[in-house]
Amino acid sequence: MEFNLTEEQIAVRDAAREFAQVELLPGVIERDEHQKFPTEQVRKMGELGFMGMMVAPEWGGSGLDTVSYVLAIEELSKVDASASVIMSVNNSLVCAGLEKYGNDAQREKYLKPLAMGDVIGAFCLSEPEAGSDATSQHTTAVDMGDHYVLNGTKNWITNGSTATYYLVMAQTHVELKHKGINAFIVEKGMPGFTVGIKENKLGIRGSDTHSLMFQDVIVPKANRIGEDGFGFNFAMGVLNGGRIGIASQALGIASGAYELALEYSKSRKAFGKSISEHQAIQFKLAHMATEIDAARLLCLQAAWLKDQGRDFAKASAMAKLFASRVAMETSVEAIQIHGGYGFVKEYHVERMMRDAKITQIYEGTSEIQKIVISRELLK
Repeated sequence: MEFNLTEEQIAVRDAAREFAQVELLPGVIERDEHQKFPTEQVRKMGELGFMGMMVAPEWGGSGLDTVSYVLAIEELSKVDASASVIMSVNNSLVCAGLEKYGNDAQREKYLKPLAMGDVIGAFCLSEPEAGSDATSQHTTAVDMGDHYVLNGTKNWITNGSTATYYLVMAQTHVELKHKGINAFIVEKGMPGFTVGIKENKLGIRGSDTHSLMFQDVIVPKANRIGEDGFGFNFAMGVLNGGRIGIASQALGIASGAYELALEYSKSRKAFGKSISEHQAIQFKLAHMATEIDAARLLCLQAAWLKDQGRDFAKASAMAKLFASRVAMETSVEAIQIHGGYGFVKEYHVERMMRDAKITQIYEGTSEIQKIVISRELLK
């Protein structure tokens, strides 16, 4: 197995690292405090090609591999997990879904501006009664011949108010259960489509999370993705890749918290010497570094398998399950190493702990990842 990165992958990683330090770090505490969407930073991510990294150039993307995507997400997440989840949803769920499963007309109209970062997208699967059980879709899409009439509510939608295009799952044939679900492209501004209030969240407060309401929204049949009844398979296929993005986000949060703790341990003195010279702190750092390296290898393995065109469902679930736990545990330990200062916003690590928790919940909870892994093992 080759562990060396290519020159292109190193260049992407370094560009993402520089962008995170120069563009994301200033103001990150304020954006978290005031739940401020990073509008200007997202625009610049689009200019750098980060919003459609894996999309083919013919559809407006950067044409990069998934390994490069993992490297970029990690670097951005070290500094601002809100910005990285905006990028992850646009890449892993929206652009990837349209490129793989959409037709050329949909790619031309919707994928190109999304991949170029001119607009951003949202993925709409979760509902008040359909979280982990994604088969229980209560949003309906009634087939009216040349169009569908969409009614229902979606919850916890990242990019909920800032997106221009929304990929919405809805039930068309109730009697067929999950085989009767369809996926639709809905445009902001369609009559009957409204955005609910912004959620006041524990973490990733710079990203906008909303409920969406659909009341007799007319969606052209041309906006259906794939064949009739393909929606559930579409959602599950897209989420396999999305887990790589969230695993990489968790990895970045863990890595960022560790780096801050490492530097702080060298400068903070106790009992006449740097706390990094105390074995209690050394053991914490050693454990954190080992767990982070293991999480990184799982993320890169999943990305590599995807790039090779091989089955990566188990690998992506393992990466998300493990990396999200490491993010939570590492950020807690980073606060402990900082002591009282870790409880203060100025030192960043308390925000990282709050951001880390969601990685164990969205795009499939840790419990769902265990179900996915066990199913793959028992095939």
